[in-house]
Amino acid sequence: MGQLLLRLALSAGFLSAAASRLGLWGSHSSGWDKFVSYTAQVCTWAPASAVSFLAITATTLEVLLALLLLAGFMTKLAAIGTAILTLLFALSMTYSQGIKEPLDYSVFVFSAAGLLLSTVKEYSWSLDHLLKN
Repeated sequence: MGQLLLRLALSAGFLSAAASRLGLWGSHSSGWDKFVSYTAQVCTWAPASAVSFLAITATTLEVLLALLLLAGFMTKLAAIGTAILTLLFALSMTYSQGIKEPLDYSVFVFSAAGLLLSTVKEYSWSLDHLLKN
């Protein structure tokens, strides 16, 4: 049951962030332009011409990983992808803004949760489990 809750929590975090960028949270949404601007602040190491690409890539990966985790399909791979992607976010935030930002947003926790999920041997309540049996 713990792995299911972990999958749901990670999926919800990714999907909520993407929904906000795309305006799906209504007046509570950050919007795409603000997200691209935030991406530029977090990725000071990247040339300005790469910022839109990074924003699109991050959002696409977050949605893809969230859907895989939600369905429990290719769960171990999705969990490892989650751990790597969020660790890259955390390192980029640390480089550009200092350690406080990724700690305040629990990005290291999110990364560790993905890593922990990748160590689970059996993903019950998942497509992986149904396809295995």
